Amino acid sequence: MTIVACLTLLNGHSSSLQHDTLVQGNELEYLAELYSTSGKYKIGFINLILGGPCYIGIWYNDNRFRENNTLWVANRDKPSLNARSLAIDDNGELKIINNGDLPFVLYSGHEASNVRAVLLDTGNFVLSEISSGRQLWQSFDYPSHVLLPGMKLGVDRKMGRRWFLTSWRSQEVPDSGNFTFGLHPNRTDKLVILLHGVIYWTSGYVNSSSFRLTNSNYSFDYTSNENETYFSYFAADIYSPQLSINYLGVLSDHEGVIVNCTSTSSYLNEGCVAKENLQCRSLKETFSRVFGSWHDDGFKFNESDNLTLMDCKAKCLNNFSCVAYASTNEENQTGCEIWSTGPRIASTDASKRRTIYFLAKNVANRRANRWWIWLIMAVGAIIISLLCFLGNAKWKKCRVEGERKKKQKLLMQEIGGNAIPSTVHDKVKKQNKDGQGSHELQIFSFESISVATNNFSTKNKLGEGGFGPVYKGKLSDGPEIAIKRLSRSSRQGLVEFKNEVILIAKLQHTNLVRLLGFCIEGEEKLLIYEYMPNKSLDFFLFDSTKKHLLSWRTRFNIIEGIAQGLVYLHKYSRLRVIHRDLKASNILLDEEMNPKISDFGMAKIFGLKGLEENTNRIVGTYGYMSPEYAMNGVVSIKTDVFSFGVLLLEIMSGKKNNSRYHFEDPLNLIGYAWQLWNEGKSLELIDPTILEESCPPFEALRCIHIGLLCVQDQAKDRPTMPDVVSMLSNETLKLSSPKQPAFFTNTNAEDLGVSEIKPKNCSINSVTISVMEAR
Repeated sequence: MTIVACLTLLNGHSSSLQHDTLVQGNELEYLAELYSTSGKYKIGFINLILGGPCYIGIWYNDNRFRENNTLWVANRDKPSLNARSLAIDDNGELKIINNGDLPFVLYSGHEASNVRAVLLDTGNFVLSEISSGRQLWQSFDYPSHVLLPGMKLGVDRKMGRRWFLTSWRSQEVPDSGNFTFGLHPNRTDKLVILLHGVIYWTSGYVNSSSFRLTNSNYSFDYTSNENETYFSYFAADIYSPQLSINYLGVLSDHEGVIVNCTSTSSYLNEGCVAKENLQCRSLKETFSRVFGSWHDDGFKFNESDNLTLMDCKAKCLNNFSCVAYASTNEENQTGCEIWSTGPRIASTDASKRRTIYFLAKNVANRRANRWWIWLIMAVGAIIISLLCFLGNAKWKKCRVEGERKKKQKLLMQEIGGNAIPSTVHDKVKKQNKDGQGSHELQIFSFESISVATNNFSTKNKLGEGGFGPVYKGKLSDGPEIAIKRLSRSSRQGLVEFKNEVILIAKLQHTNLVRLLGFCIEGEEKLLIYEYMPNKSLDFFLFDSTKKHLLSWRTRFNIIEGIAQGLVYLHKYSRLRVIHRDLKASNILLDEEMNPKISDFGMAKIFGLKGLEENTNRIVGTYGYMSPEYAMNGVVSIKTDVFSFGVLLLEIMSGKKNNSRYHFEDPLNLIGYAWQLWNEGKSLELIDPTILEESCPPFEALRCIHIGLLCVQDQAKDRPTMPDVVSMLSNETLKLSSPKQPAFFTNTNAEDLGVSEIKPKNCSINSVTISVMEAR
C-alpha cells in the first residue's frame, strides 16, 4: 500500500504550502500537508487506491515507513471523491469540506472562538481554544487500526464512549472491517479481539497494573477508576512501536506478528478461541490459491453485505457444497463469490482473471484426473512459442533484407543502374560532362569477382587500408583489375561508397585512377579499378631496397602528375573536389610509373563558387592534414595543397613525415626541412639515392622550396595548385620566401588531441584513417 496525494483539482487552484497549525477561518487544502513540530508526523489528504476516494489521514514523514504507513484515518467510513479541504469554520467546527456534498464533521460543539488544530509530536491531532488552552477534540479518542503510545484501549464512563481498534475492510480499503481489538465487552481486566462481535482471541486476565502481551517487547499499563478504565503503553524511541490489527485479524507491531489465529504455530495463536464452532467444516481444511479466469459463474453475495475476503472464506466453510471462493472486487478484495462445482479454465477471457481459492483436495483431484490436459497444454504452448520465435526471426530477417535491398536499389538508381545483375556484369553508359568523351561503368556480380580473385585468395591480396583489403583479379575476358573490398568494420559505409562511385565516374583525367565498375550484393560492397602493376608510391619510396628505382626524373614526373591531377580536381572538373586524404599510399603507379590519384571515399564536393567549409567530421591521415582542418574542421582547396607539400617533401627526401629527424628536438619531416632551410643546408634533406645520380641541385632545391610554400601555417599564404604547376614548369618564375610552416616538435597524436585508429595489415607507410570532432 502506497500513499499518494489526492489528485482532484478544484476551483482551478491548488496549494503546496506546508503548515504547522490550522487556525479558525483557514483551510488545509487537498494538496497541502500539516506537519508536527519535529516533522515526525504529517496529516493531509491521501488516496490509498489511485483514482479512488480521498481520506484525511496521519502517517509518518519518513522514507523508512513508505509501506503500511497510514496510522489514522478520519473519514474511513465516509470517503469522498470531491473532497476539497479540512477547515475550522467560524463556529469552531472541524470538518472536511466537499464540493457539491455536505461536509463531514469531525467536531461540532458549542460556539467557540480563537480555535486552532495542531498535530502533536505524539501523532495526536488536537483541536483546542487558543485563549484558554481548553481541548475540544483529539484524534486519539477515535482510533482507527493503529495504537500509538499514549492512546487508550478501554471505556470512558464520563463521556460514554469506548476506545478500540478496528481493522480495515481489506488491505487497500480503510473502511471498518470485521475485527476489533480492545477491552473485553463484559470484563474490564482483559484485552480481546472480536470477529463480528464474537470473541476471536483473548489476552487472559490482568493481575497487576501492568502486563506484557505474548511476543511483544513492551508492557501495557492498566488504569481503572470511577471515570475510566483503559490499557495504554509508552515508548522512548522517536519512531515508537506501533501496535496494529490488519484486515485478517493479525495483531502485530513493527518487529513482527504478535497474534495470528490462522497460524499453525501455537506461539502465535496462543489465546485464540476454538473456531470450529464458527463454521460447519474443520479449520484443518486448507485452500490453494490460483490466479486465472473461469468458465462458470458462482453465487455472488450482495455488495451491501460489505463482505471481506475472510468473510468469504467463512461463507465457504459454512457451506458443505462450496469448493472455491473469491472476492468480486479483485482490486480491494471485497465482495464474495463461491462455487459449488469445480470451475473450468477459460483461456479466452483475460479480463476476468483474478485470485480464486480452491479446497486443496479438490485441486489435487482435478490435477490427478486431468494431468493429460496439462501435458497437452504444455506441449502446445512450447510448439506455439517455437513457431512464434521462428516466425518472428524470419520476419526480422526479411525486413532487414528488404531494407537493405531498398537502399541498394536507391543507390543503384542514383549511380545509374536499374537492378543488381545476376550475370557476370552489365554495362551502364555514362557521359562525361567535362568534355572527356564517354566511358562505360560496369556493374559486376559478386560471383564474377569471387572467380576473378580465386575466392579472394591471400595470394592475390595487394594490401589493406582502413577501408578494407585490396585484391588483384583477372576477369574471364582478359583484363586485370584491382578490387577494393569494403570490410564490415570499416568507417567507409554506403555514403563514402556512393561518393567514390559517382565522383570517379564523373572525373576523367590521366592522373586519376580509373574506376571500371562496382558490385553491391547483400552486405558486400566492392569497387573495381584498373590494375596498377607498380602498386602505390609508398611501396617504393620508403623501402631502402626499392627506392633506387625512383630516379630523379621519375620522381619529378610523379610530382608534376600529382599536381596536374589536383589542378583538374580543384579547377577544371565540373565540381570543385577536395580529396582530403592525399598521401603516398593513395598515389598508384602504372607500368610506366605515371602517378594516378586514388581513393575518393573521403572527398568533399564543393559548388563552383565554394571556397571553404566547416565540418564536424574530420577524416584523413595524421601527418598530412593541414592545421586549420585538423584543429578547427575548416576544409578548402588549401587543405589538399598542404597534403601535396608534405608529399613533395617525402618524395624529395625519401622519408616519412610521421618520423623524428633530430636528436635534441624531436622534429618531424616538415620541421626538419624548415630548420635545414634556415641554416642553408637544404641539400642535406635530399634522398642520397638521387644525389648519387647527379640530381640537378637547382631543381631539387626549387622542389623543396615549393614544398615549404605549400605547408605554411596560414592557408592564405599557401599557393593554389595552378600556381604550383607554374612554379614547377617555369624555372624563371621567382618564388617568394616561405613563412614558418605548420609543424610540431612532438609528433605524438595525443599532443594534438587526435585519436589515431590503426587498421590491421597497414601498407608500408602505416596508412591510418583518423576521425576527429572539430573544436
